[in-house]
Amino acid sequence: MKSFDIPDYYRSSIITPLKEFRRKKDKLKRDFTPTLLDFGPIRVLIARHFGFCYGVENAVEIAYKAISDNPGKRIFLLSEMIHNPDVNADLQDRGIRFIMDTKGKQLVSWSDLKPEDVVIIPAFGTTLETQNQLSSLGLDVAKYDTTCPFVEKVWNKAGQIGQKNYTVVVHGKPSHEETRATFSHSKESAPTVVVKDMAQTQRLAKYMLGELPPDAFYAEFVNQYSVGFDPGRDLERIGVVNQTTMLASDTQSIADYLKQVMIQKYNLTADSVDTHFANTRDTLCYATNDNQDATYALLDYPADFAIVAGGYNSSNTSHIVELCEEKLPTYFIESEQKILSDKLIRHFDGHTKQEVVTENFISHYNGQEPATVLLTCGASCPDAVVEGILLKLVSFFPDAHSINEVMENVMK
Repeated sequence: MKSFDIPDYYRSSIITPLKEFRRKKDKLKRDFTPTLLDFGPIRVLIARHFGFCYGVENAVEIAYKAISDNPGKRIFLLSEMIHNPDVNADLQDRGIRFIMDTKGKQLVSWSDLKPEDVVIIPAFGTTLETQNQLSSLGLDVAKYDTTCPFVEKVWNKAGQIGQKNYTVVVHGKPSHEETRATFSHSKESAPTVVVKDMAQTQRLAKYMLGELPPDAFYAEFVNQYSVGFDPGRDLERIGVVNQTTMLASDTQSIADYLKQVMIQKYNLTADSVDTHFANTRDTLCYATNDNQDATYALLDYPADFAIVAGGYNSSNTSHIVELCEEKLPTYFIESEQKILSDKLIRHFDGHTKQEVVTENFISHYNGQEPATVLLTCGASCPDAVVEGILLKLVSFFPDAHSINEVMENVMK
């Protein structure tokens, strides 16, 4: 496994060695059981897989290399490097400026950029239109391109099925940077439409089956289809790809549903399905799959509540939160600073899209039974953040075993 050169302050003297210990014991990644850190009055179950993935570490390494390679030069990021506030804030503190926000709104005019400036492409990738814009200004778009290889894998898959005359259906959040980039690349080789969820997929099926008039499609899917898209023509042969950070189960359900629609419409057999539905393999990245599988395994253990760490605009993290919320009280926080005391926690409500404060989040503890917490985070969250949360929770229990004692017991 490649080792990346990232700043030490993103790593943890507790979490990083723990992850490496588990990795060495389970090189084939077949054991998804969580790690139990038993402090006595508080027990913390940590997911088997979480935190910086290959694509994120690669992006962080390249971004900091760009800073060290170019003293005195202006350095720009197209938008957030990754969806983590600590990483983005640190890059901005070092002088990096964002050209756009996460929704694509321009923050720095193209006319302000000069050929000698340095531009970093974030891990989500970018659109062909933006690449062309940068190139036309004389900027090098390849030198510091941190696009995740698993995102590029989706682009390649879309291109492959497009060359076979399939329309590409992208399961993703239409406004997300990655989905916008995938849409841009896909539409170069195939008619493309984006669906955000199963409800919208079911609406798309009605156009496929002729149950809704084609003209209504354009209003319902505004900004989600490629130029010249004809629902009467372009929904006869399709293939499904996705934003790499979506829930695997959701993407699979959407693909299975659309496959059944095609079987129903064209009376297809197992041998003839591919005449109307492309056999696309799952295009989620390995880290998203591992983190989601580890979360399912984590949730098999009884606990009082869960804490999920990460940026509030992180798609992969929000899906982990959704899984946890189905089972027990879950608090989505950016860092240990959101744990205000042993009584109060400030956390993000994904339904209202606002932070809220919950009282007595450890109120069940009576000194008799230990408090049990599930702890995990998204793929763009540094180990140091997870360590901070762990130590903050343990600090509320004066009689807790020392971290050295607990780690020694775990890593025997």
